[in-house]
Amino acid sequence: MNRLAASRSGHGAPARGRPRSEAVERAIIDGVTKLLEDGVPLAELSIERIARTAGVGKAAIYRRWPGKEELFVDVVRAAEPPDPELPGTSMRDDLVALLEQLRRRGLMAQSSAILLNVYAQMKSSPKIWAAYRASVIEPRRRAQLEVLRRGRRDGELREDVDIELLNDLFIGPMLLRTIMRPGADLPEGLAEEIVDRLLEGLRPAGGDAPRR
Repeated sequence: MNRLAASRSGHGAPARGRPRSEAVERAIIDGVTKLLEDGVPLAELSIERIARTAGVGKAAIYRRWPGKEELFVDVVRAAEPPDPELPGTSMRDDLVALLEQLRRRGLMAQSSAILLNVYAQMKSSPKIWAAYRASVIEPRRRAQLEVLRRGRRDGELREDVDIELLNDLFIGPMLLRTIMRPGADLPEGLAEEIVDRLLEGLRPAGGDAPRR
């Protein structure tokens, strides 16, 4: 089974409408996956066609998703590694966990031609990209910013740092390799190296190591 048909557990998507039937939802997600694997362009993925492929009624889809944009975002989320459980032991450890999730997502995209195609099509659709940003990218960014604010509050960062800019500095190198340089090397330990290199110049004066 393609990674696009992977389990959605761990994403914590809110329930919509009636209680969900896991079997029906699975059939719908798998139906979208089959159409994508068959090369059907995103623009031609109508709710009617998805319902026919999944063997369900259109009402079953609309009870779970208000439209195909939200459905497609959930299909993409199913392909990605789940958001990490943060260790909470230090800012450094939490940042490493967040960047490691990005590294794993990049590896998945590199190994799946269909997933690369899906990302490209998603970015070409303003409605789907907006839905993905609102439900996936922005919550992840808020989590990243909260880790940095906590680190500054606990004395793991200098007090004069711009948290928004700092977040971009941490996330930027991994995004560069996973998005702007397809096929770039994503070795194990890359998340740790990025975080530790940046923290060398960001700790308060006299702060030899992050607080635990």
